[in-house]
Amino acid sequence: MSVPSVSTTASSSPNKWIILGTIMFGTFMSTLDSSIVNIALPTIRRELGAGDSVEWIVLCYLLTTTSTLLIMGKLSDWVGRRQLYITGFCVFVLGSLLCGLAWNLWSLVGFRVLQGVGASMIYAVGPAIISDTFAPQERGQALGIMGSIVAAGSSAGPVIGGFLLGRFGWSSIFFVNVPIGLLAIWRAWTILPASPKVTGQRFDLVGAGLFLVGVTTLLTGLDFGPEPRYGWDNTLVIGLLSVGSVLLAIFLIWEMRISEPMLRLSLFRIRPFTAAILAAFFGFIASGGNLFVIPFFLQQIMALNPERAGLVLLAGPLTLSVIAPLGGYLSSRVSTRWLSSFGLLITACGYFAFSFLDVSWDWKDVIWRSALVSLGFGLFQSPNSSSALNAAPLEQRGIASSMIAFMRNLGFVVGIALAAAVWYSTRNRYALAHNVTPEATTAQLLGMHYAYLTMAGLVFTGALISLTRGKSNQPVVVTPAAGQAIGLTP
Repeated sequence: MSVPSVSTTASSSPNKWIILGTIMFGTFMSTLDSSIVNIALPTIRRELGAGDSVEWIVLCYLLTTTSTLLIMGKLSDWVGRRQLYITGFCVFVLGSLLCGLAWNLWSLVGFRVLQGVGASMIYAVGPAIISDTFAPQERGQALGIMGSIVAAGSSAGPVIGGFLLGRFGWSSIFFVNVPIGLLAIWRAWTILPASPKVTGQRFDLVGAGLFLVGVTTLLTGLDFGPEPRYGWDNTLVIGLLSVGSVLLAIFLIWEMRISEPMLRLSLFRIRPFTAAILAAFFGFIASGGNLFVIPFFLQQIMALNPERAGLVLLAGPLTLSVIAPLGGYLSSRVSTRWLSSFGLLITACGYFAFSFLDVSWDWKDVIWRSALVSLGFGLFQSPNSSSALNAAPLEQRGIASSMIAFMRNLGFVVGIALAAAVWYSTRNRYALAHNVTPEATTAQLLGMHYAYLTMAGLVFTGALISLTRGKSNQPVVVTPAAGQAIGLTP
């Protein structure tokens, strides 16, 4: 079997920190858009008469980005990361403009799919560009700064969204992306250097199709399962989960049988890479579960209004924005194996502390636990991502970058479904045994208690997996034209 070659251009690249700043700008914008839409859902529901179908505004975006991430990662290896990144921003800006012009719910859903395709290109390629730009020992620090930008975008979304909604209406949350996006496109066009390309390789259309349909079907089933109007025993949910699982199994078989697969499964024989993405997956499952449960606790049990609940929830992203750069800085001085594993242990302690949640808590009890969870995750995330990218061969770095983003999105969806299943089933069993309604405070608290114990166990499992990563000793390759170290592996 022939090995695809990697071509590089001979043009000199700008300063690496300017490149990082350009990627940070795009990351902040795309992250901001993910969090800014949620606060507008009640307004959109009312003005477009969407009813319960308003959830598709968020769901279609999540399904699109998650199901296309690996495809975009492969395309970036094939056509070049700079080209795909700029194309992604063009698609994202066009989708944002059309979303603001949407005339009913389903036109908005369709334009959100287009916006999600653009966002998928940005998410998949950004870390790979950073990995190409920075030497292996510097990648952790650069990714740590990126982590703080992601946290800042998540924190600023509800605040900026609330301001725009109050002054200009729901369309403004999409229109604001257009001038900012055009500026980001111009910056990327003038700043980003030409990137390596994999030449002499065909694109695996069959594998891409199987993966796209399989992941979309599976995630739709996972989204519908916890909803009261469906349930896990619903025929539609069972069918979606079954079809999705079968298609993904066929995808893996197909990838093993062809000479030029979309996803080279040999990548998973690299222990540092596999341990990193599995540890991240378990961590993000817990993050998704927490994001689902904690708003209900704050508003239903503690009786906080949405504004105060939102301020309490800022504790996590703000802590992450401070700690993520520190985690990246330490990654070049402390073994990733120990730093990432220690971070997950701290996060597991935070979730375990949440399992004692009680009606007597006040906002300070939530804030210090949220800060503890984010403290540990900030120490884990940047070194872990750097370790995964360092372990991936250069010609597969795009797919490796998109795999990290895919595991994040998949973890969120699985986490929401799992937390809902544990919470609702425990709550309902308690209500039946004690002759109270499932909405009773004692029943709700018990369900949330077991949900957080499950999260703590998952993160602890992730810490054990993180400890199993080894070291890779393949050499670092320096491209003389760019004058930058591009490591095949650390």
